[in-house]
Amino acid sequence: MPDVTAPAASLSLPISGMSCAACAGRVERGLRAVHGVTAAHINLASGAAAVEGSAPLPALAEAVRRSGYGLVEEVRDIGIGGMSCASCQGRVERALKAVPGVLDASVNLATEGAHLRVLAGLDDAALAAALSRAGYSLTKTDQAGEPQADHGHRRRTMDLVLAFALAAPFIIGMAGMAFGRHWMPPGWAQALLAAPLQFWLGARFYRAGWAALRAGTGNMDLLVATGTSAAFLLSLAHLWLGEPHLYFEASAIIIAFVLLGRFLEARARRATGAAIAALLALRPRTARRLNAEGNESEVPAAALRIGDRIVVRPGERIPADGEVEEGASGVDESALTGESRAVEKHPGDTVATGTVALDGRIVLRATAVGGETRLAQVAALVQAAQASRAPVQKLVDRVSAVFVPIVVVTALLTFGGWLLIGAGLAAATLHAVAVLVIACPCALGLATPAAIMAGTGAAARAGILIRDAAAMEQAGRITLVAFDKTGTLTEGRPHLAALHPAPETLREDALAAAARLQAGSEHPLARAVLDEAGKARPADAFRALPGRGVEGVVDGRRLLLGSTRLLVESGAEPGVLGGAAQAAEGRGHTLSWLIDPAAQRPLALLEFADTPRPTAAAAIRALAKQGVRTAMLTGDSEAAAEAVGRTLGIARIAAAVLPEGKAEQVGRWRQSGERVAMVGDGVNDAAALASADLGIAMGSGTDAAIAAAHVTLLRPDPALVPATLGITRVTLRAIRQNLVWAFGFNTLGIPLAALGLLSPAVAGAAMAFSSVAVLANALLLTRWRAGS
Repeated sequence: MPDVTAPAASLSLPISGMSCAACAGRVERGLRAVHGVTAAHINLASGAAAVEGSAPLPALAEAVRRSGYGLVEEVRDIGIGGMSCASCQGRVERALKAVPGVLDASVNLATEGAHLRVLAGLDDAALAAALSRAGYSLTKTDQAGEPQADHGHRRRTMDLVLAFALAAPFIIGMAGMAFGRHWMPPGWAQALLAAPLQFWLGARFYRAGWAALRAGTGNMDLLVATGTSAAFLLSLAHLWLGEPHLYFEASAIIIAFVLLGRFLEARARRATGAAIAALLALRPRTARRLNAEGNESEVPAAALRIGDRIVVRPGERIPADGEVEEGASGVDESALTGESRAVEKHPGDTVATGTVALDGRIVLRATAVGGETRLAQVAALVQAAQASRAPVQKLVDRVSAVFVPIVVVTALLTFGGWLLIGAGLAAATLHAVAVLVIACPCALGLATPAAIMAGTGAAARAGILIRDAAAMEQAGRITLVAFDKTGTLTEGRPHLAALHPAPETLREDALAAAARLQAGSEHPLARAVLDEAGKARPADAFRALPGRGVEGVVDGRRLLLGSTRLLVESGAEPGVLGGAAQAAEGRGHTLSWLIDPAAQRPLALLEFADTPRPTAAAAIRALAKQGVRTAMLTGDSEAAAEAVGRTLGIARIAAAVLPEGKAEQVGRWRQSGERVAMVGDGVNDAAALASADLGIAMGSGTDAAIAAAHVTLLRPDPALVPATLGITRVTLRAIRQNLVWAFGFNTLGIPLAALGLLSPAVAGAAMAFSSVAVLANALLLTRWRAGS
């Protein structure tokens, strides 16, 4: 849990799982035992605990968890107004975490928002009050609509045009100086042009700077307001006293270029966040719903409910997740999964919101709508990843916390130093102003989040969902990728290639017995048996034997069906079927033995073939080109696994591994110094996915595998594995480049300004350029494509 303290004297905790007075008593005793709690009372009717005292919220949450219950949480996204630099980001995060009821907060300068974990029911007013005290404002919640965004863009455009219209004479005059022609408007005209820039268009800097001062801190707006005010007021004093040297152009051009930088930043932010907008734009606004009589009516897509029957015509987007009941059509899923080929859909197949029916009319029954659809969940995952913070950001946080005070002190020392050497008040002021302006930490605050937004967005378009920035950083260091075999490297749809009965067993009897043992199972091998034998009545006393097979009673006889390991455990020998088993393993086929444990002999050998995925071998070669080693984990026999390994080019193989053994094998590889990525799709892969440095789940796999993984591939394509490592590595490279640029820019710029080698106007232009350069570098990631 985050280190968050609840400073309020009283706090209401919504608690899940309580059902009786005994539950309430356990929770109450647990809370009262926490140091700092003076009183705790449970209201079973409302499901909430009223806690008084000064105990930290994490300690309260842990006490509830130890009592066997949990806090009712919700995720909330808010917009924040007034942030301008990396130091703002840290202050906002601290202010939000201090609000009673906030469990965690992640602030993103690039999106001008925060991703929060809060206690259910927390009022936005408490968040707004905390932000106001810190000098900021709550601007929107849960993804404001486009009209607000459009209004902000129009306002920024108008301000920028007016700013450069007022600053144009100064820019022309400075450009003339470069060619030896010194010209500036008369002093009174300079004052009239610079005043609206300073006090009207620049009023935002005073408001934000004053808010920061009231909160006992500083930010980039304070630096700009202080620096430009000094230049403007010095010029105004010189104009009043009749001095010939005026510096109105410094304040005017600085404000114009800062506004230009803000404008370009806002445009770039929208571009880096385009992945979310593009995903959400896939949702159609209307749908054709069938009533009980079979009549169509057009309704808003938001009005659809689970169970509704929906008509989709050729060329239309599908408005809800569902199962096809009538008709057939090719469906373009490229926008959601990155799959370029149309996928044929027939009755019984599933379809997803936002995909397009190409050439046929289909009728589907809705199975998920609104926020429960796959599209909405994908958008939520991408959004959460873009709001997360990479571990490398901790360095930026530490620097930004002390950056503005250091800059102010440096500016004061610059001012005093130039006065001491006799440069005069005007020169000392201008050099101090240049220090204040060039030191803007905007680029530092945008370096990491802008790259993460662009990188995760590009990955999502390719069908790769990265859970958070920490997973991205881990992916960039992977040295070994371990693949599960069935369903990952292979199609996962094995067929019964051959059935070898023992001499005294009829093939039909063996197939029927195997079908009864597999009836009702969803295992790929079970489906292959049932495809061959047809429907069968389940065996009596059925029991699964994890990692080995199944057992049950068929026609009064206890039988086993499973792996060679199960054959050995039963005490049976392959006998005359040994030769067939050896030949099948040499072909890379999977074996399953039908065993009579009472007689300790096999009744039949079932041989299954599973086709490698078309892109599997190419994926292994692509990983090798990246310098990444590969391995295969499987429960199959060593001979069968090695046959598949030879076909695909994988030399390191761990065969005959039980589900729990996969996690242990991943642990051994990690202990040997490897940074391991595990790729799987089944329940038996979940532990290995969770224990690896990076878990990658095939999107076609089970919910358990996807929940345990750090990355989800929206289509079952091994080629997306090297693509995942590729996009994470180029994103991390962009982050490093941005940080080097941002740190280097300030490290070099501040001394140059202090030494008088940069004028305030040039410093303003350079500062704007630094932020734009960082964002432009991040935007290059949006051009990335899988396989590039």
